[in-house]
Parts: sequence; structure tokens; C-alpha cells
Amino acid sequence: MTAYSDLLVRLPATPKTWLITGVAGFIGCNLLETMLKLDQKVVGLDNFATGHRHNLKQIQEAVTPEQWARFQFIEGDIRKLDDCNAACAGVDYVLHQAALGSVPRSLEDPITTNTANIDGFLNMLVAARDARVVRFVYAASSSTYGDHPGLPKVEDVIGKPLSPYAVTKLVNEQYADVFARAYGFKTIGLRYFNIFGAHQDPEGAYAAVVPKWTSAMIHNEPVFINGDGETSRDFCYIANTVQANLLAATAEHPDAANQVYNVAVGDRTTLNDLFEAIRATLEPRFPHLKGFKPSYRDFRAGDVRHSLADISKAKTLLGYAPSHRIREGLVEAMDWYVNDLSRRGEG
Repeated sequence: MTAYSDLLVRLPATPKTWLITGVAGFIGCNLLETMLKLDQKVVGLDNFATGHRHNLKQIQEAVTPEQWARFQFIEGDIRKLDDCNAACAGVDYVLHQAALGSVPRSLEDPITTNTANIDGFLNMLVAARDARVVRFVYAASSSTYGDHPGLPKVEDVIGKPLSPYAVTKLVNEQYADVFARAYGFKTIGLRYFNIFGAHQDPEGAYAAVVPKWTSAMIHNEPVFINGDGETSRDFCYIANTVQANLLAATAEHPDAANQVYNVAVGDRTTLNDLFEAIRATLEPRFPHLKGFKPSYRDFRAGDVRHSLADISKAKTLLGYAPSHRIREGLVEAMDWYVNDLSRRGEG
């Protein structure tokens, strides 16, 4: 039995209260569904800046009425300390996902990114500390590795940030470390590597590559690859991310807390390979994709060339064991992507 499978058995027997910030977003709503199906009590906080009400509606449809009744939603903003205090009251664990993501967005509007990701983060740390939560798990980012060329990426070796977004995520880690040292407050940061899966929005200027390309292929629209397509990433399916959050919150290893961990698979996939994997997965349903080719354009500012995670630290201290590699994740996610696009078409 893995650490995670054991946890999935233990949690329903000892229900806790969890706060998920950014609960209407991609990762947040996946966490919500898992927690409710484990019969946990969940408080959710979101201001719908990037999250969606329809995500919460879909989770409501995926769980039982009894499970949904254990969910309390607060429409609020992490940039307001009062909202953070209200959300943290009576909570055992915080899973802090709320942030303004996207490197390009941060380059265009660094002030708003800073306000949400640093001011908001500090508000949440203070509120969670004052509420005496057991552990504060937060979404860090692989962008923290910046310009350091070494592969695979190891947690304690980073370079200089390449975007305002990366700066905010580095500051989050520094604030968490200070709160651990100054207040004895237990935190864990999870450096996400290119997460994809159900409830990920394919629309908008800052849409992630997997849903954006999937939508374009289904609609027979151009797929644009920045650069030569040999840029590589460690794509991580959402089920792995959910696992990491739950393990981080409950890990009992004496050295587990007050650390940052890579959350990935440990595989490197080029954009060219990703394109072909998505195309091949979709082709049986969409025959027009036979022979479908991408279009290439300039490299994007602020992007790193290659990214690959060393996940040995998470395996050792958290018991993390990825359940899905990229092709398994694509196969599992594709039904949701196709059905979601169909719903959008109907709407």
C-alpha cells in the first residue's frame, strides 16, 4: 500500500476541516472534489478573478448531496485580510491555490500580479497563523528555477527569476520560511510543473498549452508552437497534484514540514512530442486530425528552454508516487476536454 492509498483510507475515518483558496479554479476545484468524496468538511474562498462558477457547479454534480452539504463557499479576496481571517476560522489545514498565474500576464501587468501573489499570500499566512491551522500548504512554481540551466531541477538549486510571476513565487517561499523560523508555523510549498487535466480553461490569452491545443485541434484551428518545438517541460497530470497536496498537509515525517517540493513526474516532453501525443489521442474521434501539423512562431519572452524535475525529495519525505505519466493523463483528461467543449458549444 502506498502512502497515498493509505491516506485515502484514513481520511474518511477522521474527517477534518480544509480551506481551499482559489477553489473555483482549475486545481482548486479538483482538490474540492477529492476532499468532498473523502467526506471532509471544506471551506472554499474565491473572487472569480480566474476561477469559474461553472467549475463549482460541476463539482456539485459529481458528489452526493450529503457531501456537497459539507462545503461552505466564501466569495472573497485574499488581498483583503478580513476575508482571509473569515476563511481560516476553525480550519485544520489550508491548501492555498489562489494566485494570478501566467508568465505573460505578469510581464504585461506586474503590479496586479504582485498584489495578488505577494500581498495576498502574506495575508493568508497571517490569517492561518492566527487561526492556528495545523499546516499551510501553498502552490509554489517551477518558474522559481529561473535561468539556472541544470537538469533535473533540484529544490535547493535555483537561478535568477525570468518574470515578475517567478519573483512573486520566490517571495512566497521566503515568507513561508520566515514564518517557520519566526513563529514556528508549519508550511509546505509545492513547486508545480505544467499541470494539466479536467476543469482547465482552454480559452483566454493565458490558457495553458494542453487545453488550448486540444480545443484548437478539435475545431480544426491552427496550433501555434513558440520556437522550434524542442522546448521541453515536465507535464504533470492533475491527479498527481491532488495527491501531493494531501500528502503534504498530512505528512508525518519529522523533516517534512517547512520545505518546498517539486510536483511533477520526472519526465521531459518536448512541445513537438506533446503536439503529436494530443493529436494521436484525438484522431480516432476527429478524423480531420490525420496529418494535422502545427505552425511555428517566435520564442516567448520569459520562458525557460527546458524543465525537468527531480522528485526524489517528495518521494522520500511525503511518500509521493505519481499515478499518471503524460500519456495516461492525456487519455484520462480527453473525455473531459471533449465534453467541456461540447457544453461550451451548446451554451
